[in-house]
Amino acid sequence: MVDSAVSPEDYDLYDRIIEDKFLTSQIQLVLLERLTVSRVVPNEPESMTMGFFQEQGFFHGLLPQELVRDFVGANQIPIRLEGRFQLGVRYRFVSGEQHEDVEAHLALPAINGHRVAVNASSMLDRLAFSRVGRTLKNDQALVYVENRRRDGTGAGFLVWFHRREQGWELFDTEVVWTIRDRADEADHP
Repeated sequence: MVDSAVSPEDYDLYDRIIEDKFLTSQIQLVLLERLTVSRVVPNEPESMTMGFFQEQGFFHGLLPQELVRDFVGANQIPIRLEGRFQLGVRYRFVSGEQHEDVEAHLALPAINGHRVAVNASSMLDRLAFSRVGRTLKNDQALVYVENRRRDGTGAGFLVWFHRREQGWELFDTEVVWTIRDRADEADHP
């Protein structure tokens, strides 16, 4: 049976992905999709199946089957993320295509607690996460994250963690899909 809440350790993995893969010193605000995703390819719900993972051969087919099985099982139903991120910058939850006047949770910037006007270049728009899948020994974890931008571009990634002593190490990342700007593609064949 799948838990109906995200564990505190899962939020630590989400934080780690944001900090290691997306956060720059210019970012002042991170937009996060409120619900977890239940697929790894946009508009393809069948992409969250054992068969899809076997067919794609992510990470050269090296993912343990029990890890894939737990990941797929955990992600059959989206669940609501809570305000438990520890990023050192503000973040806001968004839902669907809404961008303004949505639920917000402000994590105060590490420098000060003043509200700061945020321009587009200082905003990370928008990240969506899956639930975390784990091996039975809890020594490996798998997470999907996607960055879908307002301009229609973006990418989705699988992130594979290994536990080292008491901490998690980001072991490998694989790009699942990308959407590029068509004008940019025309300029650079």
